[in-house]
Amino acid sequence: MTIAGAGLIEAARPDLRAAIPGALAAAETLLQAARDRLRARLAPGGRVDPAALEREQHAAHGLAWLAVHVEALRQMAGWAGRLDAAGTFGALEGLILQAAFGEYLGRMAGGIAMSQGEVVRPHDLGLDEADLDAFRTAGVRALIAGGNTSGVRAAIAAAMAEDRFGDPGLSDDTLGMMAEQFRRFAEERIKPFAQAWHERDELIPIALVREIAGLGVFGLTIPENAGGLGLSKEAMAVVTEELSRGYIGTGSLGTRSDILAELILAGGTEEQQARYLPLLASGEFLPTAVFTEPGTGSDLAALQTRAVRDGEVYRVTGQKTWITHAARADLMAILCRTDPAETGYRGLSILLAEKPRGTEADPFPVPGLTGGEIRVLGYRGMKEYTLSFDGFEIPAANLLGAVEGQGFKQLMATFESARIQTAARALGVARDAMELGLAYAQERTQFGKTLTAFPRVHGKLAWMAVEIMIARQLALFAAREKDSGRRCDLEAGYAKLLAAQVAWMCADNALQIHGGNGYALEYPISRVLCDARILNIFEGAAEIQAQVIARRLLEA
Repeated sequence: MTIAGAGLIEAARPDLRAAIPGALAAAETLLQAARDRLRARLAPGGRVDPAALEREQHAAHGLAWLAVHVEALRQMAGWAGRLDAAGTFGALEGLILQAAFGEYLGRMAGGIAMSQGEVVRPHDLGLDEADLDAFRTAGVRALIAGGNTSGVRAAIAAAMAEDRFGDPGLSDDTLGMMAEQFRRFAEERIKPFAQAWHERDELIPIALVREIAGLGVFGLTIPENAGGLGLSKEAMAVVTEELSRGYIGTGSLGTRSDILAELILAGGTEEQQARYLPLLASGEFLPTAVFTEPGTGSDLAALQTRAVRDGEVYRVTGQKTWITHAARADLMAILCRTDPAETGYRGLSILLAEKPRGTEADPFPVPGLTGGEIRVLGYRGMKEYTLSFDGFEIPAANLLGAVEGQGFKQLMATFESARIQTAARALGVARDAMELGLAYAQERTQFGKTLTAFPRVHGKLAWMAVEIMIARQLALFAAREKDSGRRCDLEAGYAKLLAAQVAWMCADNALQIHGGNGYALEYPISRVLCDARILNIFEGAAEIQAQVIARRLLEA
């Protein structure tokens, strides 16, 4: 691509920028109409009818996806306004903005893909032609027609060839410096080795884990008086994105410490906080979350693992699965049933269990605990395990918060941060895929041209850059809401849902750009495709996330 900076300016449309406020208002009105129609069908008394919600899952989840798109455009408009105020909104940012609005408004009018083969149409949401006529204002029509044209995508791709992807709009310069620091770290200490870790299916080297600990990653959001850095969730999102761009496993290391620290900060006793927070912050203790069980998946109320009080200890018995980093972990947060008479959420508690760090030869060197590795397609650097507890002893003093029956409530308090973290990991994976696709397209020649000369190729790359920016603004907004102490489960859910889809889109399209070579194990994009696929599943599968969002929208 050789389109110069002038091409950016020529492709940008100031008139389209002027149409954005009105178009956003039209999108918000359309969303409200869809909510009203579905409330009448699914929540006629103000409370969702579970049977109706299940019967009309497609429509309900479609409402969630429509809300994601509207919130995404709202945040893109806010991003543009902040850059304007700072004097950093340039021609490239203008193109990204108009492309985002053009594409997302078009989806709202014609259909939003919830996944491959699942498209929600306006009529599924109870919207009729009158609603769509009101939505299609002159500004909306202009943005759909001219916002995301082939010329716009060509100009964006030309900027990408010059290593320009748009200003991310971080809230202060310190975050930008942190991003640059961890970007360099990932380039030097992670990316050159990630493919070999994946191919050999081995744990991330412990020496690198110690380096990451030395950079303060594990204590990033832990308060200073507990041994951490006391930084924001926005900072954690920035760091997580950069480390995940290097490799999803390294981006996920800090997630475990951040979430377990939040559990202990919000629900732990003073003694538990004093003991464990400094150990987590320093990286001396590597944690794991022991929640999921065979056959239960997202249905946490159905957990069967039980903990029986026996004097000064609990004895834990049961099966767990999909436990990440379990062998190497020093501290487990185990969700279990302490009250067998309570079959739902009320009988659940969280126990903090210390254990010796395992080795390859002896992964679980402690009485009452055995386990086995689950071989997986991707996301291999910390490994997944099944665990079997047979009278495993935990001191009674390690009951989180010292009160039984609070486990589900304690866990729910971490879901916002976990989903923001997952969105940030997805952004890193998406960027890795985009950059691999761009580099290959610049190097590979066909029919006497580099692949970037072909519109179907550079168009794919340009849309990756646009939608990564969209997903990033959702994630950063959710993080800032969390930092402000406001409830943000809806915003975090939006961010996670979209970013996971974007990561898969980027990986799939980047592999397509590689052609047959992308299917070869020696090319990193084959690994990134496998890594991207898990993001729509963990921390709440996309369908579960859409269900949670839909309930909030229908009952709000």
